[in-house]
Amino acid sequence: MMKRLDFNTQQSGLWVPSGTQTPRRHPLALITMLLTGLFLAACDANNAAERSEAALQQEKDAVLATIEKETAAFFARDYDNWKSTYVQEEYAFQAWSNRDGTFDSSVGWENIDNTVGKYIHENPEPVSSHPIVERKNITFKFYGDDVAYLTWDQFNSDRKGEVFFHSKEVRLMEKIDGTWKIVCVSAFWDFKNLISVDKLPDIRRMDKENRGKDKI
Repeated sequence: MMKRLDFNTQQSGLWVPSGTQTPRRHPLALITMLLTGLFLAACDANNAAERSEAALQQEKDAVLATIEKETAAFFARDYDNWKSTYVQEEYAFQAWSNRDGTFDSSVGWENIDNTVGKYIHENPEPVSSHPIVERKNITFKFYGDDVAYLTWDQFNSDRKGEVFFHSKEVRLMEKIDGTWKIVCVSAFWDFKNLISVDKLPDIRRMDKENRGKDKI
């Protein structure tokens, strides 16, 4: 004897035996679930981006801290602190332009130490030839986690603070044992076109980091 089957109304174009149908989800509930999932995913992405940006800013601050420490230590004639900011390897490099149009350079830590380090030892009195130094339009480029390249505009006052010299600066940095150190210093100074001290407010209005605006 054949068993009688009871059939329900049609669902999604199919007839199914009574008692076996799957409950239909309300379309609004499905949309709500989808939107909630998208919102949570967007929140996670934003939080990850914020964490990444915060980590990047931390590295930038650490790089600049080393650069500023090197400058302060040199003018304070603090040899040990000055030395601690450099990669002490044969590939370290310094170069800068002179007033007469020539340039000086030192290749390798030993030569840097024999030039700048020797100067510090022979001139121990803390005297700053550039008491005001403004770094502006800084451009960062990180190569992985341990190498950073920077360029910026630097404005260096004379000893009396009456005029400023403009220089274009380049630094290559290397992170060693968790600390950023200087590998390369290149400084190109304009000794001819001096900037009057009354331009200092304009200099200070310039962006610290390069965003392509507020240039003088």
